[in-house]
Amino acid sequence: MAAESSFDIVSKVDRQEVDNALNQAVKEVRQRFDFKNTDASIAWSGEAIELEANSEERVKAVLDVFQSKLVRRGVSLKSLDAGEPRSSGKLYKITATTSEGITQENAKKVSKLIRDEGPKGVKTQIQGDELRVSSKSRDDLQTVQALIKAQDYDFAVQFSNYR
Repeated sequence: MAAESSFDIVSKVDRQEVDNALNQAVKEVRQRFDFKNTDASIAWSGEAIELEANSEERVKAVLDVFQSKLVRRGVSLKSLDAGEPRSSGKLYKITATTSEGITQENAKKVSKLIRDEGPKGVKTQIQGDELRVSSKSRDDLQTVQALIKAQDYDFAVQFSNYR
């Protein structure tokens, strides 16, 4: 009965869902009339995603299409880092990457929030790019999850490994 329960706070992106969203965005960009004759495209470039079009407004519109597909597939936009449009010859390009893992300073912010506002007896431990939260009471852990969901962090947060 006195065993500790725990869960991990992580920031992960499902690469398959990002790939599906990208494929849907490619189809929509090919079919939409407002992208005709604009050389608009979106594709993987190694680990990054390259968006291109012949004007700054068009490349931003391609990014908007991709972001809407990500939202529909349940991928948080906080995990997408899209750069500013840059000119590359006749085309404008945007490079977007997905970020995973919680940085040390972000983990410290979350840990401090749990210590300050969370229930007593809840312990946090930073483990690489994730944060382990443990307590004797499962109710306390659920309270911590609600507390973290209520915060508006600039990174995506998921809960895993609930035991």
